[in-house]
Amino acid sequence: MDLIYEMKKEMFRRKYSARTIKAYVFCVQKFIKWFPNEFKRATKDDVKRYLQHLCEKDMSASTLNLYLQSIKFALEEVIGKPKFWVNLPYSKVEKALPEVLSKEEVVRIFSAIHNKKHWLLVKLMYSAGLRVSETVHLKVKDLELRRNFGWVRKGKGNKDRLFIIARKLNPELKEWIDMENLKLNSWLFSGRNSHLTARSVQEMIKKAIKTANIQRNIHPHTLRHSFATHLIENGYSVADVQLLMGHNSPNTTMMYVHMASPRMINVESPYDELPPENRKV
Repeated sequence: MDLIYEMKKEMFRRKYSARTIKAYVFCVQKFIKWFPNEFKRATKDDVKRYLQHLCEKDMSASTLNLYLQSIKFALEEVIGKPKFWVNLPYSKVEKALPEVLSKEEVVRIFSAIHNKKHWLLVKLMYSAGLRVSETVHLKVKDLELRRNFGWVRKGKGNKDRLFIIARKLNPELKEWIDMENLKLNSWLFSGRNSHLTARSVQEMIKKAIKTANIQRNIHPHTLRHSFATHLIENGYSVADVQLLMGHNSPNTTMMYVHMASPRMINVESPYDELPPENRKV
């Protein structure tokens, strides 16, 4: 049995992304090199020992979890071994809140971009909460400008998702489509031979952040985090934001409530409602 071939075939059948397939195969191949016996003889204890070996190399929690899920997939779904669970304290991913831009910082980033295509792309990313990969894969036919929304086709989790189009951005998009003479099947943001690459967008945003003199750990996905946080600050519910972000669970969306400014979501301390004190300080 060609394990890697069968593994790839099963992941293709389940519509895993090319990136996930590559990562899973890499992890399983690393385990095979470490494990002295045939892969099909590997047990839960063998997997635990391997993860301990990786932990001693000071690998991150997210990397350890990737190795665990990859090996489990190969053993359970390809080899057909009984399902098992490895509950290791060091394999839990730390829950750190991401950085968020203020609204003023978002405007500074826009102002730092002078290329029309790049400027429009970044505005659309922020205003709709889109991922970089989702934005570069947009086609003109995915936009319903008359109704102020668009569609992400086969986004994360291979799902279609509706996104909003800001009213102020709508005429800019129409002008761009007309100016570039784009057809329904055209990429909204074309590159040399196809659409713009995610890497080129990441580099462009990185440069804009530097030009805007924002000296924090900011990256392209920060625009998406900022979109969600600003919606919460503007009074929208977690349910509203969950749908727009495409989250499966409201628990994922709840982190943006923790990141929102209490002043802007009209939350006041109960101290402000106490009756006045009688004594003088």
